[in-house]
Amino acid sequence: MTATTQRPVGAAPGSLALDPHRVAGLLGHAVAGGSPFEVVTPMTGEVVATLAASTTTDVQDAYATARAAQPAWASTAIAERAAILWDYHDRVLSGQSQLLDVVQLESGKARVQAFEEVADVAIVARHYARTAARSLRPRRRAGLYPILSQSVEARVPKGVVGIVSPWNYPLSLSITDTLPALMAGNAVVLRPDPQGSLTALLAVELLRAAGLPREVLQVVLGDGVVGAAVVERADYVCFTGSTATGRRVAQEAGARLVGASLELGGKNALYVAADADLSRTVPGAIRSCFSAAGQLCISTERVLVHESVYDAFVPRFVAAARELRMGTGLRYGYDLGSLVSAAQLERVTAHVEDARAKGAAVLAGGRARPDIGPFAYEATILDGVSAQMLCRDEETFGPVVALYRVASDAAAIALANDTAYGLNASIWTRDIARGRAIASQIRTGTVNINEGYAAAWGSVAAPMGGMKASGIGRRHGVEGIVRFTESQNVTAQRGLPVAPALGLSDERFATVLTGALRVLKAVGRS
Repeated sequence: MTATTQRPVGAAPGSLALDPHRVAGLLGHAVAGGSPFEVVTPMTGEVVATLAASTTTDVQDAYATARAAQPAWASTAIAERAAILWDYHDRVLSGQSQLLDVVQLESGKARVQAFEEVADVAIVARHYARTAARSLRPRRRAGLYPILSQSVEARVPKGVVGIVSPWNYPLSLSITDTLPALMAGNAVVLRPDPQGSLTALLAVELLRAAGLPREVLQVVLGDGVVGAAVVERADYVCFTGSTATGRRVAQEAGARLVGASLELGGKNALYVAADADLSRTVPGAIRSCFSAAGQLCISTERVLVHESVYDAFVPRFVAAARELRMGTGLRYGYDLGSLVSAAQLERVTAHVEDARAKGAAVLAGGRARPDIGPFAYEATILDGVSAQMLCRDEETFGPVVALYRVASDAAAIALANDTAYGLNASIWTRDIARGRAIASQIRTGTVNINEGYAAAWGSVAAPMGGMKASGIGRRHGVEGIVRFTESQNVTAQRGLPVAPALGLSDERFATVLTGALRVLKAVGRS
């Protein structure tokens, strides 16, 4: 299927390039006065916009503005902050057409997968607008002396949160960490990936239109140098990206004794159990492996199939992969879009050719499709992948998946855990109890049963994150907002001091307190 395009809102006639006046309007939402850089769409290789990068001075200015605004924002009633998120929720949904266009232009993904980002942002906005007050409210805790020691645990904002987001989900990953950080009373300095800058700026424009004070969310643009400058000044760091970069971010944060949450790489496994319903499993596995052209940290790169269903599953899986509709149009109807860049195409090609040269069989795909887009690559299924091949243990981050035959649930668990990563896993079985028992033995931050990744990702009341080399910390759920706060213990002491009183000698005080401690244990007090 050949590529087709459709001009997005704000594009020049006959081109995918955005109107310079529209670009200038978006750039007005950033603190950026440095050298220009170009945003190239992977859909055609065309330059769609030219933006200005931020300088180190711009980053300093952004932090100064954010720090000055943060105390007033923290004192704003949480109901007022929530009202902004409620309004933002509606603006994102009603403005989704332009958001989808820009997400596709920057990422190259199919429109249905771009919609995942719109839905995710709306869900997260709604969740924290509804739950933040409950998650952050002060809580009474048991005091040292019953009744006399009155202890309250409060949640205090970190200050200014630095967020460095990646290119693969330019809307979702730039905004869904920003929203709870703001709801917790912090200011934010956001640096989106250069390839996701337009999307992030459009999202920020909508957030400011919903009523967010301009000063509390500052956007800076540019490459890793700008990202490092953001990390170096943050009171808390939120980073999504590669494990190699994540380690450096963690070292920088640790050296300054500031907290960090890091969602990093994955080598995720999908297990087809002996009792799996293949009519559901095959399309589910296809989505799990090839959504966003495999450029999703939680997508599947290893499919483990029980030997009793291997011969039935594999032909159907291969046929479904071959039938995927490839294209780069700004419209619904395609299943598989493009890789984001020449560098990603080079990595995917290198992994496939290395596997082919070392004896792996290519059951589907295995080639670039320049007729569809300059970086397009077919959905690829490999069989016979061995430890000598690059794609066995390295994250490919593309539309490439390896098949493995396993003899038992125990063998599947062992193989799923045989990786340095621990981000996501998927289990397909008719027996949910069996699926949960298997999941409890897999060392990943999320496990989906009878879904590839979207069920756990979209269930934002529950935490999401990685184990092992896939990161630290969690987004979503209560953890996803309290990470942006410090706990503060405020205890008021009434009546007696925590010291000898009422004429007691030191020795008599110790004797009385010893007896009291024994009584408290006997009556079950903590």
